[in-house]
Amino acid sequence: MTGGRLSLVQSPRIAVLGAGHVGPVIARVAIEAGYQVSIAASGDPDKIALISQVLAPGAEPRWAADAVADAEIVVLAIPLHKFATLDPALVADKLVVDTMNYWPPVDGVQEMFEDSRYGSSQIVAHRLARSTVVKTLNHIGYHELDDERRPVGSPQRRALGIAGDDPGAVDLVAEVIERIGYDAVRLESLGAGSLLEPGGPVFGAFLRRTQFERAVRAEAA
Repeated sequence: MTGGRLSLVQSPRIAVLGAGHVGPVIARVAIEAGYQVSIAASGDPDKIALISQVLAPGAEPRWAADAVADAEIVVLAIPLHKFATLDPALVADKLVVDTMNYWPPVDGVQEMFEDSRYGSSQIVAHRLARSTVVKTLNHIGYHELDDERRPVGSPQRRALGIAGDDPGAVDLVAEVIERIGYDAVRLESLGAGSLLEPGGPVFGAFLRRTQFERAVRAEAA
C-alpha cells in the first residue's frame, strides 16, 4: 500500500486502535456516518466490551490483529507515550490515520519525538515504514468531534486538515472526514501536518474552510 496512489474504497472498514477517551468517539461518529467499525485495545476485547457498548454502540470489540486484518483504514488513537510499544508489523501495508499529538507537558519528553527536523507524524511514518500514514483528527478535542458535526452546506460546518504524502490515501481519509460531518482541507504533505500540531495555527481552533485554508497558507508562507 505504500509508495503508490490508493484508490477510493466505497465504504472502507475502519479499525480503531485505542479505547481511551479518543478512540470510542472516533468509532461512534464513524458508525453513525455509515461505516463498519471495529475497536481494539492492547489486550482481550472482552475487557472493552462494555466501553464499546456504552460509548460506541455498534463498534465490534476485537483483538487488535483481527481488527487490523479486516480493515482498509486503521486509526491510531493510543496515547503517544505508548507508541514505542506498538509493533510496526501489526499495521504493515495498511493506511494508518495518526491522531496522536506530541505534547511534552502532558506526555513528558519522548526522545523518539524530539527530532525537530520532523513533525510527529513523520516520525510515526519513519517507524511504520511499511504503512501509509495520514495525519488528521489530532487538532480537535474528542468532545468537540462528537458535538460539532454538521451537514454539508451548513454555515457552522467546521474544517479539519488532512496531511499525507500519498494522494490516494489522503482522498480516502478526506471522504471519511466529510461523511462524519466536517469539511476536509488537504495539506500538501505529511510534513505539512506540523501545522496541525499543538502550537500550530489551527490546533484547537474552530475554523470554517476558507478560514482554515487562510491560516495554513499564512503560516506556510
